Amino acid sequence: MIINFSVQNFGSIKDKQTLSFEADKSTHLEDAYIMNFGGQRILKLALIYGANASGKTTILKALDFLRDIVLEPESKKTNELDFNPFLFDAKTPKENSIISIEFFQNNIKYFYEVEFFKKAIVTEELYFHNPNKANVFKRKTNLSNQFTEIAFGSKISADKVFEKTLEANTLWNNTVLGGYLKTNIDLKELQEVVEWFENYLSPLVYTRTELEGFVTSRIDNNEIAKADVVSILKKADFNISDIIIQEEEKDIPDDFIEFLKKQIKAPGEKIKELQEKGKLTAVNIEFEHTVNNTKYTLPLELESQGTRRYYGFAGLLALLIKNSTAFPIDELEASLHPDLYLHFILSFLLNAKTSQIIATTHNREILDNKDIFRNDAIWFTDKQESCSTELYSLIDFDSSVVRNTTNVLNAYKSGKLSGTPNLGDTFIDLSL
Repeated sequence: MIINFSVQNFGSIKDKQTLSFEADKSTHLEDAYIMNFGGQRILKLALIYGANASGKTTILKALDFLRDIVLEPESKKTNELDFNPFLFDAKTPKENSIISIEFFQNNIKYFYEVEFFKKAIVTEELYFHNPNKANVFKRKTNLSNQFTEIAFGSKISADKVFEKTLEANTLWNNTVLGGYLKTNIDLKELQEVVEWFENYLSPLVYTRTELEGFVTSRIDNNEIAKADVVSILKKADFNISDIIIQEEEKDIPDDFIEFLKKQIKAPGEKIKELQEKGKLTAVNIEFEHTVNNTKYTLPLELESQGTRRYYGFAGLLALLIKNSTAFPIDELEASLHPDLYLHFILSFLLNAKTSQIIATTHNREILDNKDIFRNDAIWFTDKQESCSTELYSLIDFDSSVVRNTTNVLNAYKSGKLSGTPNLGDTFIDLSL
């Protein structure tokens, strides 16, 4: 479970901003929203509202960036990290960026923080509570010789051979966790944290992310039950009675291999394997619709964008309910009717036990119904005069702004909560 997440000097974020899943003292919708771990009440859901270009997606990108530098370490020390610091300032492009996260893994609380700039990880540290807070490791990078130095805490059993091997495998632009993935030695605490990033924290789902292939492959590998996805689609009124997945061998087009060599830079052995095989495996997906007791099939590409989007979301929902996982989702409402958007959120809250969603959204209808949202699950981003992002929660407002009787939707629309665009008038004089 994510407890909280902080980011500083990353994209549109200049000063440290923190998003917390820790629930406040309210017992409103307790059973639907709250998970209890280690004596802490943790929320399942965080929805982030805000104007375009206010930094909503940047929060999710920072979380996704952290996952990437843990699980996909750079292979060359000359590669730069794929991010930008806050650029609308004279100082911040030369300053380090910092990301930290606190989470539960196997009922143990961990705190992980990494400080970095484009070329290197500068410092890194990991703590755990078992039961008292203790250091797992501290890392610093000697920037002059581009060498990583790692010191393990007193409660960690790691011999000198392991330490030196791990230091050698942790390039100056790698995290220690990323270096550990390159090291053929086991250390329980590092393994637990790596597994949390791999198995619990899922990659960011953008509006352009093609979830159809993601869900289909997991149905094919029995990671998602097809019957579960069909059941979710039926409840969403899509009139879909079955999903038909078929594989078909097709000849490789003559110019496809050359395209791979020049454009994709695929590994040589993969290209050779394709050349020898001479065929590609294509996956065809069809939805079966039952109308007046008659079954009809329709190829996926002929279905509406909303149907295709929700097929992907149905797969995500099945994973969220049956597993323990977190999905960051950008613009959750994209291609979904407001009623279906609400149906998805409520289905998640009422059925998932140990999963979380952190999502950006422009859908404001939920703010008009206090029977379905908690104040501590609603977040806003606001663009400051410096063009930097400020992140805050609905519970940050005192009773002079938000009372129990306040209509939150009207307060948001009127600008009392900020997080809305500051628009000019609609008269546009185009010079000839």
